[in-house]
Amino acid sequence: MSYPNGPMYFKGIYHLFYQYNPEGALWRDIEWAHSVSRDLINWKSLKSAIFPSEPFDINGCWSGSATVLPAFKPVILYTGIDSQNRQVQNYAIPANLADPLLTEWVKPDNNPIVEPGTEVNASAFRDPSTAWLSFNGQWKTIIGSRSEQTGMAYLYKSRDFLNWTKAEQPLHSVPNTGMWECPDFYPVARFGRFGLDASVTGNWVKHVLKVSLDMTRYEYYTVGKYYPMTDKYVPDNTSADGWNGLRYDYGNFYASKSFYDPMRKRRVLWGWVNESDSVQDDVSKGWAGIQAIPRTVWLDLNGKQLLQWPVMELNRLRWKRVMMIHQKLVKGQNVEIKGITAAQADVEVIFSFSSLDKAEAFDPSWVDAQAVCNQLGSTAQGGVGPFGLLTLASENLEEFTPVFFRIFKAETNHVVLMCSDARSSSLKDGLYKPTFAGFVDIDLSSKKLPLRSLIDHSVIESFGGGGKTCITSRVYPTKAVFEDAHLHVFNNGTEPITVDYLGAWSMRSACVN
Repeated sequence: MSYPNGPMYFKGIYHLFYQYNPEGALWRDIEWAHSVSRDLINWKSLKSAIFPSEPFDINGCWSGSATVLPAFKPVILYTGIDSQNRQVQNYAIPANLADPLLTEWVKPDNNPIVEPGTEVNASAFRDPSTAWLSFNGQWKTIIGSRSEQTGMAYLYKSRDFLNWTKAEQPLHSVPNTGMWECPDFYPVARFGRFGLDASVTGNWVKHVLKVSLDMTRYEYYTVGKYYPMTDKYVPDNTSADGWNGLRYDYGNFYASKSFYDPMRKRRVLWGWVNESDSVQDDVSKGWAGIQAIPRTVWLDLNGKQLLQWPVMELNRLRWKRVMMIHQKLVKGQNVEIKGITAAQADVEVIFSFSSLDKAEAFDPSWVDAQAVCNQLGSTAQGGVGPFGLLTLASENLEEFTPVFFRIFKAETNHVVLMCSDARSSSLKDGLYKPTFAGFVDIDLSSKKLPLRSLIDHSVIESFGGGGKTCITSRVYPTKAVFEDAHLHVFNNGTEPITVDYLGAWSMRSACVN
């Protein structure tokens, strides 16, 4: 299972398509697998919707998107690798709109509908986005590409969704970012948590452009202004527009794709979580790659970044809760959270502290959060922190994955570092066990820091500061498995930390068949 493709809501059913090799856990012979759900949690697998069969996609059916046209007509746009190994853009439509599951899809004979012109790199031209309808009746979509090392989103226009014309200028481009994969472009309301259809524009919205960077294998996004008259997107100057930009997730999370859910008036984000073991391990177990828990996304009140939170339906899997209230943690202390299945849990905690006077000095050269976390870790004593959770911990702490905060004092403000550190996650050799980290842009006047972590055997998804900074880690413990997994809260800073509230739930497994 790989990149999510064309998620959509259609007539009461959620659809998720994803890159899939039916022959094994290696990247080849890619087709579009198809699963459906009524609640985003429990899923039923159907037969593949699209698979290589024609000259325009005979060497692979790569990523794309779904758009629901007027009169409830869904269309898939996808990249096909044709018989000349060019990346071309194709479309597919349901064979029977009366079928509520949209089981069968057909690829009309007039494919491809977009071919790379002479000015386009035919080996770097992929992943058409969900289309939006402009004020003048034109449909528009963007396609990821690069020119030399300048990443870009080419803009294409059509009045009938069949005949597409390339705009004179890309929607946006950035030098030295390399190939842009899986571009996603959508509006967000300036105020409120509700989502918007891709075609909404106006002064009361901002736009988000997300790209997946093939060179680095992580993503970044900007928030900015879209000008429909000139078809240009201009990022705000509140974050970097490049490798150091804002990320949905600072961990193992790539090739994400969002969609508008008209049923609940929200925007939902899917992301792919890759393996961190060896290719041989993947071949042995027969599968590789999972989808992260779907998230709701909306614009922070500060207008500078997005907030993310697991979809509300996930709470239905909670079944056994334990609580901790007003637990003080002094330097070097950790307290186990007992009474739940720690290998499959949902944990929400609010940490507090009485003073920031002991916060360590922040070095202005620390622009790379991951490098800072890698240097300082979770065990070295600090001032305010490190404090947080020890997840997937073995009984004697030979294995554990800490998710934690550390607070520093800069010249004019305090800086919050959030980390998810896999270095101690497993005793097994040959694994990729990185430190992941991001800074949390949060007001500390309340002297509180919230954290939520979703723990599911080999994946830990964490949401810091109410969803301001998110980190996903993929880990493979050998001792901290099933009933032998443990969960702790800890503090290794000199400033005492209080667990104001902790709720931890054992989680039922979702139904996937």
